Amino acid sequence: MLRKDHLRVSRAGGGYHPQFVDEAAAPVATRVLDVFRDHVGERRGDLDDALDAVEADVDDFKLVRGLAALLEREATFETKAPLPPTRARRVAFEAAEAVGVASSTDREGALERAADGLGVTPAAVDDSLYADRDENQVLTGFDPRWESPELLLERYNLSLAQTALFDATELRVRSADPKRLVSAVKRLGLMYEIRTTDAGREVVVTGPDGLFRRTRRYGTAFARLLRTVAEAPDWRIEATIDDRGTERTMTLTDGDVTVPGVEPLAEPSFDSGVEADFAGRFRALDLDWTLVREPEPLETGTSVMIPDFAFDYDHADFRVFFEVMGFWTPEYVEKKLGQLADVEDVELIVAVDESLGVGEEIAARDHRVVAYSGTVPIKDVVAVLREYEADLVADASADLPETISPDADVVTLETLAANHGVAVEAIEDRTFPEHERVGRTLVRPAVLEAVDEAISAGDALADAEACLEDHGIEDVSAILSELGYRVEWEGLGGGTVRTKDAS
Repeated sequence: MLRKDHLRVSRAGGGYHPQFVDEAAAPVATRVLDVFRDHVGERRGDLDDALDAVEADVDDFKLVRGLAALLEREATFETKAPLPPTRARRVAFEAAEAVGVASSTDREGALERAADGLGVTPAAVDDSLYADRDENQVLTGFDPRWESPELLLERYNLSLAQTALFDATELRVRSADPKRLVSAVKRLGLMYEIRTTDAGREVVVTGPDGLFRRTRRYGTAFARLLRTVAEAPDWRIEATIDDRGTERTMTLTDGDVTVPGVEPLAEPSFDSGVEADFAGRFRALDLDWTLVREPEPLETGTSVMIPDFAFDYDHADFRVFFEVMGFWTPEYVEKKLGQLADVEDVELIVAVDESLGVGEEIAARDHRVVAYSGTVPIKDVVAVLREYEADLVADASADLPETISPDADVVTLETLAANHGVAVEAIEDRTFPEHERVGRTLVRPAVLEAVDEAISAGDALADAEACLEDHGIEDVSAILSELGYRVEWEGLGGGTVRTKDAS
């Protein structure tokens, strides 16, 4: 799919007509492909400048930008710099604050001061400062699946049609493969009915609330559905488009759009902003649960139900399904309640919009309920998952011996837990007779003795870190503290190891 600002449509005659391309656009596609190939190893800013030059030569900048957007998804950009840019900026800004920067000479002085502290040249600091900005990232790989202009244009037409469907409120579809069409409609969580027309049977597709009011909410799902429709040999779509408040009709056929012989990039979509918001906030928590979008269907009597999400526990074969019940029509809520009543033998959490007033009814069906208004409260969902997690940790702990003797001389609790296929909490209360626990690391006494002999007060911190690294120890602070040392920091110049009682 393309961005909305790349959409090319005509409204001639009051219709809504995507401006598809044919072989006449092959030279433009060739130039855009060549620009990407020629700029491997160069900055994104230089790539963008070259694309701007193509736009200047072509009397259709949206076409160039749309093709470039498709190819950019096939490209790999990386930050290339002598130092991590965030570290270079932090040290350079601290140096600039210390010396005061009011001229280019002052700037050079600040860079030299920062370079001394980092052990590099001023040029290396300067080259690293803003290397992570988009325009300075380097195109390190470009291996497009649409390697020919013809395939790229075919993919462009499909993406253009999908983008045009973003604002659709209803689709009327005739397909040579209606069974596959209906299966895809159900998987996308849409509603449908089959009508008999003079031209034959057609499938009318809407969102759950589309039968009762016009809505643009399901445009992304309609766009995803197009790929399934377009894979049939003979098909036709009439779509009602909400064009900024004006209702228009768009017609698509198998003569307009075909599916390239390569799989497109998976583009996540959500049925509502509530779901998208929840997914973004949950994934940012870095829990021991993996969020899965659109898991497998659940049997609900004579039909199926596809939950919005599932939570997979990272340390066991255990899945909890998650359904979000938003503000739906009474008829659809009644249908959903019927499905929930028939779901058996699965763990299911249901987030229920308080305005529906059906939380108690769902809880009576032995499902866990989280009430919400506006946004789903992450802490309440996590609290339910923690209850499951506590039982899972207890089960895993019961299967572990009371004493554990790792083979490695040095191993972190996280690594040991992963080796046993359990969460860290499952091994924290175990006994490790052959190791000493220092912070989150298990270390054999002989290793601690060897490190203690190698490190002395007055050593540079960098030397102490190198010694610990040679012994496979990453938790520098905890080990030094265990041995009776602290670090005396010396600004940009690093640090020195001192005994804890030294003033």
